Amino acid sequence: MSEATPAAPVPPPAQSVIREVAKDLPRRLQRVLALDDFEAEARRILPRPLFGYIAGAAERNASLKDNLHAFTEWAFRPRYLIDVSKRSQAVSIFGTEYASPFGIAPMGISAMMAYRGDLVLARAAKAARIPMIMSGSSLIPLEEIVKEYPGAWFQAYLPGEPDRIAALVDRVAKAGYGTLVLTVDTTTLGNRENNIRTGFNTPLRPSARLGWDGAIRPRWLWDVMLRTLRSHGMPHFENSYVTRGAPIIAKSVARDFGARDHLNWTHLAQIRKQWKGKLVVKGILHGEDARLSREEGADGVIVSNHGGRQLDGAIAPLRALPEVRAVAGDMAVMMDCGIRRGSDVLKAIALGADFVFVGRPMLYAAATGGEAGVRHGISILSEEVHRNLAFLGCNRISEVGMQHLMRVAGVPGIAG
Repeated sequence: MSEATPAAPVPPPAQSVIREVAKDLPRRLQRVLALDDFEAEARRILPRPLFGYIAGAAERNASLKDNLHAFTEWAFRPRYLIDVSKRSQAVSIFGTEYASPFGIAPMGISAMMAYRGDLVLARAAKAARIPMIMSGSSLIPLEEIVKEYPGAWFQAYLPGEPDRIAALVDRVAKAGYGTLVLTVDTTTLGNRENNIRTGFNTPLRPSARLGWDGAIRPRWLWDVMLRTLRSHGMPHFENSYVTRGAPIIAKSVARDFGARDHLNWTHLAQIRKQWKGKLVVKGILHGEDARLSREEGADGVIVSNHGGRQLDGAIAPLRALPEVRAVAGDMAVMMDCGIRRGSDVLKAIALGADFVFVGRPMLYAAATGGEAGVRHGISILSEEVHRNLAFLGCNRISEVGMQHLMRVAGVPGIAG
């Protein structure tokens, strides 16, 4: 990561700016003061199966819980009497300047949570000058997203066969994406019992229960589902392969997203030879995998456990950061999972991240308020980073480091 000074005077939102923006917010967003607040709002709006799809993880949700808990094991050591009146949170990743050190993580079937959900996320990210990663398990063609936001990144799941990999990579390149993110932690499908308990299945199965859930949430039914069917027809998985995938209710969906247990490092090498843009490997939790990613020519890694949705009990990304950072060399080290506050962003940076991505809260925000909701979420997080930089006595993101943290694990009440 390199520090960036904005070419034009576009400072991060200050408290006064946030208050001014809040005046124009819809009433349902005015009571959202933190990213966590979006979850309760989304629960009221989304049918139970769809909310459960976002909120749930694998098995006992142990990794999901620890993704959040890991941040409480570190406390800040603030610094004062330092002039921080001209501080900036702008950073550069892969030669592109971003207004804040966070972006929007890839999330599948976002268009079921908000009307044209991926476009909603892309537009909000573009307006805020942060990156958004388009999910390979999305319901809107990747070409539409990059047309709306040329700076978007694309996240792919490896199709499995070399010729299908090459075709998908070629499609992404022709669309104009500059950064390709390969998610590698889908060796097999996670045991997502929580989805079944809340009534979510892949494929999505029409049922009396699903119909009732939609009927008692008319806002979602009219604004998202019926509007989508009327304007675009039944949603399809659009970006898993070079051609259009199956509709979301098709039985073949499960086969299309089946096990990828034969994939290995030679497939990454194949992509590196073909892909001319920036290449990022997502799902790294082990230093050795970070080292191998660097050897195969990756430009960056995203330390991630898939939001706790794959291997339950997998290490929280925050805990894996120092080891990955130590072997990353000149690769960009990024992280997702568990980011809910500006303090989380800065703790991750202090522990070795150049940049972080936020997932669930931004999708809750889209479900709650569409593009206005996502913009509001971005503003909240940006303001928290801006405020906390002042408390740490830092004028630049690059000044944040381990000198600002103390390990307090096992000390009740210190950082929880």
